[in-house]
Amino acid sequence: MKKFSQLAVPYIVWAALMLVLPMLLIAMYSFTEQGNSIVSFKFTLDHYVKFFTDPDFLIILWRSIWIAIKTTVICLLLGYPIAYYIARSSERAQNILVLCITIPMWINMLVRTYAWIGLLSEGGLVSRILGIFGLGNMSLLYTQGAVLLGMVYNFLPFMVLQINTSLCKMDQSLLEASADLGANRVQTFRRVTLPLSLPGVINGITLVFLPAVSSFFIPKLLGGGQYFLIGNLIENQFITVGEWNFGSSISMIMAVIMMLMMMAVRKVEKHNRGGKEEE
Repeated sequence: MKKFSQLAVPYIVWAALMLVLPMLLIAMYSFTEQGNSIVSFKFTLDHYVKFFTDPDFLIILWRSIWIAIKTTVICLLLGYPIAYYIARSSERAQNILVLCITIPMWINMLVRTYAWIGLLSEGGLVSRILGIFGLGNMSLLYTQGAVLLGMVYNFLPFMVLQINTSLCKMDQSLLEASADLGANRVQTFRRVTLPLSLPGVINGITLVFLPAVSSFFIPKLLGGGQYFLIGNLIENQFITVGEWNFGSSISMIMAVIMMLMMMAVRKVEKHNRGGKEEE
């Protein structure tokens, strides 16, 4: 057993160098003044005060959380029926349908988002379809709808795959038992299928919300800089403005928000498990 545990050492070193060390550097930058020398540091909370006292930054934060919530809800409403249909299909059909879901993920997300620029621009496929229905041949780019569409398109597979995994692991004999006890399809879904699929739903919500709230290139490409989110603000502080300290403080704030979100999700999951155990 000791020999096997030693095999994990390279992974621990890699995680420390690639994950822990960068986060420590970001935390250090967020609590120090800009232009400090290597020898001496001046610690300050001014960067955090600046963020929470400026209404523009708070509006951007709320806008990012709100669009992430809408993205997560839409992905859940679309993803659950898709995952349910895949799970109820034959084994061969399941493999084909899962492959159809995952094939777009083989292409870089940035390339897929660029493709939507051509589809949503004036004269693109989407605008032409709208023109057929008399809605006008106009560009849909650089709007909140375009950003939301891009996020749902990119993050929907994460929701579908997580829910589908939970549904496929479900014991089918429980459905048969529910039918034998006189429950109809709606009652079976509400009392058996939905509770057993909640772990997949919770994992899907986590995998969609976290990248959606911090996304920066989707709103940059499809929003054209007119729909500014917290990820764009962080990118702007690091690359354009050059205020690494303030950008690091915003990154730390988002890290705390994400951790609180994950803790809340896990608490709901534990509560759900406890409720099922009591039943």
